[in-house]
Amino acid sequence: MKTYLVTGGAGFIGSHLVPALLTAGHRVRVLDDFSTGKREHIPKGVQLFEADIRKLDAIRSAFEGVDGVFHMGALPRVQLSIDNPVETHDVNVTGTLNVLLAARDAKVKRVVYSASSAAYGDQATLPLHEEMKPNPKNPYGLQKYVGEEYAKIFSICYGLETVSLRYFNIYGPRLSFQGAYVSVIAVFLQQNKKGETLTIVGDGTQTRDFTFVEDVVRANMAAMESVKVGKGEVVNVGAGVNQSVNFIAEQFGGPTTHTSPRIEPHDTLADIRKAKVLLDWEPRTKFEEGLKRTREWFK
Repeated sequence: MKTYLVTGGAGFIGSHLVPALLTAGHRVRVLDDFSTGKREHIPKGVQLFEADIRKLDAIRSAFEGVDGVFHMGALPRVQLSIDNPVETHDVNVTGTLNVLLAARDAKVKRVVYSASSAAYGDQATLPLHEEMKPNPKNPYGLQKYVGEEYAKIFSICYGLETVSLRYFNIYGPRLSFQGAYVSVIAVFLQQNKKGETLTIVGDGTQTRDFTFVEDVVRANMAAMESVKVGKGEVVNVGAGVNQSVNFIAEQFGGPTTHTSPRIEPHDTLADIRKAKVLLDWEPRTKFEEGLKRTREWFK
């Protein structure tokens, strides 16, 4: 039995990871300020530290006696980072630095950092692999990339084991419905429930690598335990298959309408060979199954 701290443990991914850790027999703490997470997501028996990761002294106590940290606390919205670059920088960069400092000082063994495929930005070829030069196109992508670099530096300079997981488009029960650039799946869920026409941005041929949240949870747990990582490695976590917006609309059925395209990568697709080798991980959930489970939850 080990003791793990999950920052952002009341949020979308964290609220799936926490019960999985409990089921595996571990003690779990949650650090959250509830800016986006929900209190009802925290299971009984979990020690809660309500604090803001932007305030180092306020979070230090949560790290005492912890074996590992899953750093998921963030403001994970592209448009919010464009509208409020200072606020999102403070949370996503300064907050991550504070988490690493608190973990180092408390002698935590390993930190698993929730990074983002937004660090890739536009690339000339697919699939997207970890050796590509990052090319973020918005403050959020840059902020998450800086977090990766900080994690690696803390391994080099201080001996804190770190690994960064670059998430692709995560979906599943409890996905977020807030903010601009919200997942197309979330948009379609709401429109379908109301009997509205599905709104497709652009021509709908753009594709995304949609990854089911339970597969992401398994990747995190593997990253915490794997003896092959811990030196600041960056590892893609994706389905390794992409789906078009038009295909997703077909799964919902009904009439559709198109809006003007927006500035964003046309396609994403994760190269997950590194995850298979370093984490002994690969996704298990087919998109159709994951979408079905997400729709059942939403109903």
